[in-house]
Amino acid sequence: MMSDKTDYTPDIASLYQELGVRKEVLEFGREIEAGLKERFAAIDETAEYNQLKVIQAMQKNQVSEGCFHYASGYGYNDAGRDTLEDVYASVFHTESALVRPQITCGTHALAIALSANLRPGDELLSPVGKPYDTLEEVIGIRPSKGSLAEYGVSYSQVELLEDGTFDYENIRKAIHEKTKMVTIQRSKGYQTRPSFSVEQIGELIHFVKDIRPDIICMVDNCYGEFVETIEPSDLGADLVVGSLIKNPGGGLAPIGGYIAGRKDLIDACGYRLTSPGLGKEVGASLGVMQSFYQGLFLAPTVTAGALKGAVFAANIYERLGYPVIPDGRESRHDIIQAVTFGKPEGVIAFCKGIQSAAPVDSFVTPIPWAMPGYDSDVIMAAGAFVQGSSIELSADGPIKPPYAVYFQGGLTWPHARLGILMSLEYLVREGVVNLC
Repeated sequence: MMSDKTDYTPDIASLYQELGVRKEVLEFGREIEAGLKERFAAIDETAEYNQLKVIQAMQKNQVSEGCFHYASGYGYNDAGRDTLEDVYASVFHTESALVRPQITCGTHALAIALSANLRPGDELLSPVGKPYDTLEEVIGIRPSKGSLAEYGVSYSQVELLEDGTFDYENIRKAIHEKTKMVTIQRSKGYQTRPSFSVEQIGELIHFVKDIRPDIICMVDNCYGEFVETIEPSDLGADLVVGSLIKNPGGGLAPIGGYIAGRKDLIDACGYRLTSPGLGKEVGASLGVMQSFYQGLFLAPTVTAGALKGAVFAANIYERLGYPVIPDGRESRHDIIQAVTFGKPEGVIAFCKGIQSAAPVDSFVTPIPWAMPGYDSDVIMAAGAFVQGSSIELSADGPIKPPYAVYFQGGLTWPHARLGILMSLEYLVREGVVNLC
């Protein structure tokens, strides 16, 4: 007769030790996890709702086995591609969507949306302070070939208030006759500010539309999909943009990005992605459709596993006295967890631990390097099945003050748990953290 086993039977404890997690680190993690049952149950409830939403969208648009067939060449009448875009529009409750393997990353998706809908003489406004680092060259904040600035598109931004909320007074002052688009970054990026809830984003969009209804409101939705039961498009966003190697790809999409929103704006994005006169009609799916569909199907539960890892990390490092954003009790609006160590050694040791927990390239030691698109050396840990996939277990951070690391992902909660425990193990080994 088999005996009942808890999550941490002696066999599991031994396996953790074989993987490199010492007993003291494991016990510390067990203590933290014991207090998170209610948080985890709430995450599972959100995942259930979003799973049903995705299934409903797939059924509504009659996804069939034929949607997975290979298409090449021009891609005319690629039924799988066109149906998937209808599914995304249904999931995000928008008029249209552009979902393509030809979109190489989240930055590319954002660049398409911006370039497609801004013209010389227009102004782009960020009411949430500085955008993510890689967008600085797209906009032209840092000079770069082909930037919006080179094409005569101006840019302005309004800093957040000290408490991380919107400065509505100065946002109103910043909007004028040339303001064509407002870009709102949902996630914190490499900043130690709060990420924004969908409700907060909806309030900001409502404020902007009250001043000028014709302003296009675009949301950089990266890392936020399926974290809540609603998306920014449910509360007025004209465009929502993201990467398929983050949340909505479910860890299976090997490349790609999406833009969902108003039909006229999405049509413009199609012309920008391919060519004027061709637009969405061309662009073969090249055999990735099954991965795109199945990844979207899995995305709600994969996101839930990543969220549990983020909550676990927040509670562990908060208990150890490090500043964390969000803290261990706050509601979650993306999958990213920031931990500020105040010195480079902490960031580097944390990333070494995450890398050592990976199923791929666990033997590799991550080091800081001059990564394209950033203004400082960056360290990245990601032993992923898809290169650069940040819905898989990963961590990264710029090697500059305040020396914060940004943890995200984990296709399953057990893997996210192992990653966090290994990050702590490496911090203990290298003398950054003392558990005694």
